[in-house]
Amino acid sequence: MRVVTLAAEDDFEGWRDAVRPLAAARVPPQDIFWRVGEATSGLFDAAVSDPLPPGEPFSVPRAFLTLAETVVCHSDPERFALLYAALLRVLDRPDFLADAADSLVQRLERMARTVRRDIHKMHAFLRFREVATPEGPRYVAWFEPDHHVVRAAAGFFVRRFAGMRWSILTPALSVHWDGEVLAEGPGAARGDAPADDPLEQVWKTYYASIFNPARLNVDAMLKEMPRRYWKNMPETALVGELIKAAPAREAAMIAASTGDGMSRPKSDLTAAERQGLAEADEAERRIQPGGNALAAWESLLADAKRCTRCHLYKHATQTVFGEGPLDARILFVGEQPGDQEDLAGRPFVGPAGQLFDRALGDAGVDREKTYVTNAVKHFKFEPRGKRRIHSKPQAPEIEACRWWIEQERILIRPAVTVALGATAARSIFGKVVTITAMRGRAHKLPDEEGGEAWVTVHPSFLLRVPDADRKREEYARFVDDLARIARRADALR
Repeated sequence: MRVVTLAAEDDFEGWRDAVRPLAAARVPPQDIFWRVGEATSGLFDAAVSDPLPPGEPFSVPRAFLTLAETVVCHSDPERFALLYAALLRVLDRPDFLADAADSLVQRLERMARTVRRDIHKMHAFLRFREVATPEGPRYVAWFEPDHHVVRAAAGFFVRRFAGMRWSILTPALSVHWDGEVLAEGPGAARGDAPADDPLEQVWKTYYASIFNPARLNVDAMLKEMPRRYWKNMPETALVGELIKAAPAREAAMIAASTGDGMSRPKSDLTAAERQGLAEADEAERRIQPGGNALAAWESLLADAKRCTRCHLYKHATQTVFGEGPLDARILFVGEQPGDQEDLAGRPFVGPAGQLFDRALGDAGVDREKTYVTNAVKHFKFEPRGKRRIHSKPQAPEIEACRWWIEQERILIRPAVTVALGATAARSIFGKVVTITAMRGRAHKLPDEEGGEAWVTVHPSFLLRVPDADRKREEYARFVDDLARIARRADALR
């Protein structure tokens, strides 16, 4: 019996290094014992340690390595042996994994799906809570995965919250991000994580405000969000009341509608329908801490004013949040506040904003009926004497502010979201895109807010065009973009 000791439960690199000589020598799976962690005395003290004869070098399909890297994260103690047995089969039959009827292939695929689902649940149901530290705020989350997925899932949080200092605590392993380095630590207990923070009241407010009783499907909700994850999420405290009140709220929505998108006057309602509306109003008051979307937005604004998610707050005058009606059909996203926006506390009031207003007017769009915001909420600049020169936001700053953009979109649910410039496009799509490739057509947004996204230039680009003829051409093209977007928003009503 040969013993292989791996460094960790998800030690794929260690497993791969160990199986290379074993598979080359065709050591049978039953002659190998797999264990994790420090070697201890016991049954396998007299394990075979003779060197293996050199075997022929071999390679395997990339699909097998991808499968193995995922399955290693499963909690089944037989996973290492099962993967080794599959490796020997692959060496004999390179297309072995394509045999969907093989029981070993089926078992490994089921394990891989389970691991991927566990990673998805961690991404979806983990909630950070703010903790004050001498170095500034740190965001701490508690999660209990079914499998050994913490390291595999951590990269998502590094990319998603690059500008934050955070820690994820789990029973077996903890990971900590300081803005530059991801470190690991021992497991923790549930009590080591904070119970709540001020953000949670804000989240509960707009979570309740966007709840649609007509779309309620309890079975589907529980399938996607099992009860075992509820203790990690503040919004689930509202779920019971939301479900209980859903019938009355749905009936009220139907009673108040004429069927063609118009509202019926209360004088036309029956006594039963008026009673249903009253019950729905009472349910609304019970469910929503703020009572309506405006209260949710005001709570979000108040919290944004205290934002310290990245370093930009240290030098900016104030947070510059979005403004406009909360039922706007079009949401415009710019890059960041400029010098005048930073001083005024409002978006698009400087030279670029004035040009933007003129272009909207020429396109037949009423700015007062649109919601305007920025991808980054604090002014980033370089001091030049008494002047503050605009400095382009970097990826960590954009990522740190994406949370605010997402909350604005969740609350407003615009038919069309418009990225003004490359920084805004990166924020909306979560990756670097080029205006040239994306401009002039609709892009379906896959997130839960849905809707479409359009990309065009930022008004400041027009101010920088030196040639007068080209400036007129670019301005006309920008106005045409805005007019097309407005027509599209009207078509999506």
